Amino acid sequence: METSALKQQEQPAAAKIRNLPCPWQPLIFLSLWICLFWTFMVEKYRPQTLNDLISHQDILSTIQKFISEDRLPHLLLYGPPGTGKTSTILACAKQLYKDKEFGSMVLELNASDDRGIDIVRGPILSFASTRTIFKKGFKLVILDEADAMTQDAQNALRRVIEKFTENTRFCLICNYLSKIIPALQSRCTRFRFGPLTPELMVPRLEHVVEEEKVDISEDGMKALVTLSSGDMRRALNILQSTNMAFGKVTEETVYTCTGHPLKSDIANILDWMLNQDFTTAYRNITELKTLKGLALHDILTEIHLFVHRVDFPSSVRIHLLTKMADIEYRLSVGTNEKIQLSSLIAAFQVTRDLIVAEA
Repeated sequence: METSALKQQEQPAAAKIRNLPCPWQPLIFLSLWICLFWTFMVEKYRPQTLNDLISHQDILSTIQKFISEDRLPHLLLYGPPGTGKTSTILACAKQLYKDKEFGSMVLELNASDDRGIDIVRGPILSFASTRTIFKKGFKLVILDEADAMTQDAQNALRRVIEKFTENTRFCLICNYLSKIIPALQSRCTRFRFGPLTPELMVPRLEHVVEEEKVDISEDGMKALVTLSSGDMRRALNILQSTNMAFGKVTEETVYTCTGHPLKSDIANILDWMLNQDFTTAYRNITELKTLKGLALHDILTEIHLFVHRVDFPSSVRIHLLTKMADIEYRLSVGTNEKIQLSSLIAAFQVTRDLIVAEA
């Protein structure tokens, strides 16, 4: 009995899945297939060379000049996610080193690795301190999401960068520059990668759509660009998930797939809050939230944009925005959504009374 139990424990994962009850097998294999397909699609359209990158041409030309003159400094690339920071430095590394040299000349670490002081004193120090015998030039250490490093690790890294500058270059990548200590910032040449503009995103998305033969409408493309907010990775993820879920990418399917409220839903919510009594407005909004699975935070964000477009008197708009800011803060610290929805409706009802009073 013990032997058979031991053999069952040693079975590979695939065998265990095959031995599961029949109804579960298709669902599990479908989930595994989707995971594999998803990973492949995310990396499939990553730019491979500096010429493939679609934005920040001023930064790319500067880095290209550094490489051509063999004077690449330590780099600090920062900015929002999905703007090409990692792709830029990986493209530089592929230009600097041949495929067979890449593994020995480039060390890439990201947030999934340990970010304490031990990683600096161990693998990073060991890699930076060794010289290559048959290859001239410098090694490259890429620290992705460096703002996740502890304070002690950053202080230790400062000394490593100083000591091994002769044969190693460091590239730090982060989203928040304020989380990198000033001592490290001063040792690197900084480049900020801003969000991508729609004019740059649309041609690239159209290329992906053409390659993947995705059925997409014009309003679907606009919705992709709007919801991604300059994040190319997010745009591709939304495009892929919407296509897999619905087969056709339209404004409605994009908003539904991401759980984002439709513009028509926001218009209805505003109409109810400004023109209906409190009880009716609360009931209608609660039913809509339940039906479409909307979060109050997303509703609040969209309503904020509408408030700026509607022609309210200045004093009324200021009062309303202040109330909305308070509600957003309370939501961020984990308060009850139902109570905050009541507060939002009340703020708009008071706004309506103020407009009537001013008129």
